[in-house]
Amino acid sequence: MIHWRHYIVHPPKRETLIKFIALMGVFIGYFIYVSIKFDVKTGGGIAALTWSFFVLCTPVADAGFLLDFPVRLITAVRMFVTEIFVWVLAIAINLAFLTFDPGLYDSTFITQLLHQILVHPWPYWSIILLCGIGTFMSVIFGDELMDVASHKERVLHHKVGFAYRTLMVVALFVLVFAAYGFLLNSLGIEASALVH
Repeated sequence: MIHWRHYIVHPPKRETLIKFIALMGVFIGYFIYVSIKFDVKTGGGIAALTWSFFVLCTPVADAGFLLDFPVRLITAVRMFVTEIFVWVLAIAINLAFLTFDPGLYDSTFITQLLHQILVHPWPYWSIILLCGIGTFMSVIFGDELMDVASHKERVLHHKVGFAYRTLMVVALFVLVFAAYGFLLNSLGIEASALVH
């Protein structure tokens, strides 16, 4: 395991820090926006549900990255382990709102979509399953990239093995994204609508 002091000597790439800061900025900005539009309590709930949507219903680890990356830098705990906690938290948030305040899901397009996915197990829980596969593949790949970047002395056969794993991950991502697009279309949603 890599100690946190390693990252002081070998800081993460600038692009990774910029991505983290941008994601944090978007999340904080969204929380402020929905808090002004509704109220702070409702805004907090909507922000939490929206975050959980991006954890559970998008096939990459962007929402979880808000926790995965700083935890890896500070404690050297692998992002895969943190992502498990992120998924448990996202599921717990939805269980709480489904039980105590289901009306909050009617607030925005994304929360309405999340509600529709959650209350229709077949076929829409397969979206969550596909997103879980994509997310954990991306996190495993991210952990490995950080390991490779911090151990440049690795021998050539490790690099070759890494290249083969990279090709496998890319192929699996293509399959996951194709199935994800098909399922979203069955909901009558264009995948590009999720980022608008």
